[in-house]
Amino acid sequence: MKIIRLTEYTLATANRIRELLIQLSRSGKDRGEIPEQWFKDLIASPYHDMLLAVDDDGKIIGIATLSVTMGPITRKNAYLEDFVTDSTVRGQGVGSALWNEMLKWCAEKSCGNLVFTCGEGRESAQEFYKHHGAEIYDTNFFRKSI
Repeated sequence: MKIIRLTEYTLATANRIRELLIQLSRSGKDRGEIPEQWFKDLIASPYHDMLLAVDDDGKIIGIATLSVTMGPITRKNAYLEDFVTDSTVRGQGVGSALWNEMLKWCAEKSCGNLVFTCGEGRESAQEFYKHHGAEIYDTNFFRKSI
């Protein structure tokens, strides 16, 4: 297994990422095709990356989507949007390998913190994060649709 950065769009890659995101979804529902332009914007940006865990056969078995966020008070942080490993490889070190690569990415981008959310009902994910040194930050997370 190796961890690589997404550097080009292919329909096959987009479809495999979509399959993994369905596993991440609480509902297990497919939200539809991810637009090709989304991939192109992510690949072109110096502030966003998608890390891919790829097995020896070239199959994507895990993903992590990271973004740099900046503010005058918070300075520069990394935000983890999507993090999932295929259900068939969980417990085999894929998540830990992705996690370690995420931390390297954060350091490369000079980020002070890696921030993310993890909802209720995701106890195994929460235990993973705690085991890897993450701490719960007491805050209210809001969202406003635009």
